[in-house]
Amino acid sequence: MMSVPKTVLLVYAFVAVFSVAGMPIGNAQDTWPESVERNVAAAAENRGEWTEAWQQVPETQRLGLQFLLENMPESDLKSLTADYILQHLALAYQAKQEVAWSKSIPEDVFLNDVLPYASINERRDEWREEFHSRFMPIVKDIESPGLAAARLNQSIFKELSVKYSTKRRRADQGPHESMASGLASCTGLSVLLIDACRACGIPARFVGTPLWSDKSGNHSWVEVWDDGWHFTGAAEANGDALDKAWFVDRASRAIADQPQHAIYAVSFRRTPLTFPMVWDRRNQTVCAVNVTQRYLKIDHAVPEGFVQLRIKTLGANGFDRCQANVTVRDGEGNVVFQGQSKDERFDSNDHLWVALPQGKQFRVEMKTPSSTVAQTIETTDDGKLITLRAQPTDCLKRLREHLQQPREQREAWESLDFAHEPLSKEQASAALKLLADEHRSFIRETRQAEMAAKVIKVGDYELAYDMQVFGEKPSAGRSLVISMHGGGGAPKGVNDKQWANQKKLYELDEGIYLAPRAPTDSWNMWHQEHIDSLYTRLIENMTAIEDVDPNRVFITGYSAGGDGVFQLAPRMADQLAAAAMMAGHPNETKPLGLRNLPITLHVGGKDSAYQRNEKVASWIEELDELRKRDPLGYEHWGMVYSEKGHWMDREDREGIQWMMKFSRNLVPDKVVWLQDDVKHSRFYWLQVDAEQVTGRPLIEVSRSGNEFTVVQAPPGKLTLLLRDDMLDLESEVVVRMADQELWRGNVQRTIGNIAQTLADRGDPTATFSGRITIDIPGEK
Repeated sequence: MMSVPKTVLLVYAFVAVFSVAGMPIGNAQDTWPESVERNVAAAAENRGEWTEAWQQVPETQRLGLQFLLENMPESDLKSLTADYILQHLALAYQAKQEVAWSKSIPEDVFLNDVLPYASINERRDEWREEFHSRFMPIVKDIESPGLAAARLNQSIFKELSVKYSTKRRRADQGPHESMASGLASCTGLSVLLIDACRACGIPARFVGTPLWSDKSGNHSWVEVWDDGWHFTGAAEANGDALDKAWFVDRASRAIADQPQHAIYAVSFRRTPLTFPMVWDRRNQTVCAVNVTQRYLKIDHAVPEGFVQLRIKTLGANGFDRCQANVTVRDGEGNVVFQGQSKDERFDSNDHLWVALPQGKQFRVEMKTPSSTVAQTIETTDDGKLITLRAQPTDCLKRLREHLQQPREQREAWESLDFAHEPLSKEQASAALKLLADEHRSFIRETRQAEMAAKVIKVGDYELAYDMQVFGEKPSAGRSLVISMHGGGGAPKGVNDKQWANQKKLYELDEGIYLAPRAPTDSWNMWHQEHIDSLYTRLIENMTAIEDVDPNRVFITGYSAGGDGVFQLAPRMADQLAAAAMMAGHPNETKPLGLRNLPITLHVGGKDSAYQRNEKVASWIEELDELRKRDPLGYEHWGMVYSEKGHWMDREDREGIQWMMKFSRNLVPDKVVWLQDDVKHSRFYWLQVDAEQVTGRPLIEVSRSGNEFTVVQAPPGKLTLLLRDDMLDLESEVVVRMADQELWRGNVQRTIGNIAQTLADRGDPTATFSGRITIDIPGEK
């Protein structure tokens, strides 16, 4: 037999593959085929980059690059880099050489179902190198791609800490988005499993139906190639077996010639069909093949005279599924079926199925640790959904029992099951009253000594103060004005004299005028980190013991005290009603965080030391501009006394009167949060992990009814705190950012949320019964 040079064999292989794929052959060196040219021409700005990649790619990988360039969506040709594609290309061919089954994979299957960098319209993450490194050790010694895929399905979701959840940020998440949040839909889980398979040289593709024929919803799953296509549910492994899943019965009832009820497999190679992405219906960029017929052959027959019923069990909130033991009894009380329903860790269509004789009555029972519920049903329609809801426990009774225990013996809220059970609006109100009354009693019992001494202590710092009471107490409680003295970087005696002056600087028509002594004698004595916690404790004490209205707490300060107002007002705005800055210097701080805090600024026109006059005037101009751009925010009044120096001869007293016209709005329609060098974890109804905050990031979120819009926020977790005077907690809540839907669903009121937000500030009026934590995506 005549030997054939390897280069000739390569050409023969090249010709054979492209004949099968229906692709024309191009020049083997520098010129790409006309089919590539037609596609790349749409990406004019990236043409040079793709040309260079074509010329540089190894000859053994050029077939793969040609396939990708011929079939890539136009948006990818314009947005992706050649380096991104070449890395996927090289790693796909590397994996092909490393696995035992490589010779059994047809070339066209490798090109279409191993090589592609994406399955649907998910974010284009750089996943292949990481997944190859993490998952190849799991499958490298396995002989078949089907068994390898099953083993990956058993292990990768635990390895990546990702689980199914309807509370995922969006359906079409890229792998890194799902890994960052730990939550994904059946779509996101399928993308993860497909990427893990492809990274290990296993052909895998995305499969789904837009709507089951019984109209119970859509679903997505995965097919893997092993001498033909086989299916499996992502994160729903059946040991080492394929072609077994909870959706087999519904798949066997698909309707091939009805587009909404057919089953489709994604194809990266262009086809006449478009994959119906129900999460992005207008997107026509993902191609597909109709694979319904293969699923119709699945034998899942129901005995004659029987119908199949679906059973779903809900928790006490009425919308989250719970795991429950289900028993079905016939009319004589005999048990005819027992099983366990699924909770929110599983696909929303993954119901418990039972085949029962048609036209008879049965009693269906669900049992959870806290309740047993039963319902009588009649077996009429095949596929009928039976829904049972658990009964709520008496959370308020258990809360009372918990609060009767000594504080040092109480369990943490996180470990108390009743603290996480859903509440009605009325129950939440009653729970807040119980918690607030207990908290007030605790403060009154434990802090009388420090109030009598007029010294607040937090850590190593003490805040002494003097106070005067003016006017009659309103029914809602007294106002509180915290007035900070001047001085700063000076000897103790100087600052003591400034404190003595501040004690009598202003008088009020009503309220408590409180003049604190700075804990230190440094230049920045009023805006060091300890001031925030000292003031929070001071306000908590004054509210509980002196009956101060927490919605009418104000700060003012003169000179160095004015410096403190500049710094504290933006970072403590949600604890204040308004602020008055007198003859201070802003240093590096910015006014953006004052969107919901009225502020008045007063300075002498001749107060040129440290350019106070110029700096204050500049701040007034900045606030004027912010007010123009946002007419519902940035309430302010600026006053420059042209003939005054640093001492304004008490004319600034009019600022105190102006300031005290306002009351705090803790639930504004928009929050603008600019972090300072002193980091806070909570601001109005927003919350972050302060320990994870770097720099001085800006967060802006607005709300309209039950819809929230994240205008700006750094990547990471952001929590929205919710309560009934903000929105309708009985209805669905939606959170969006730009064109992305970050969260959609119902929000539970819980005792735990109320208790935790009360502990944050010790302010019963600043508690929230619900919360949503979302993941802000990073840049693509």
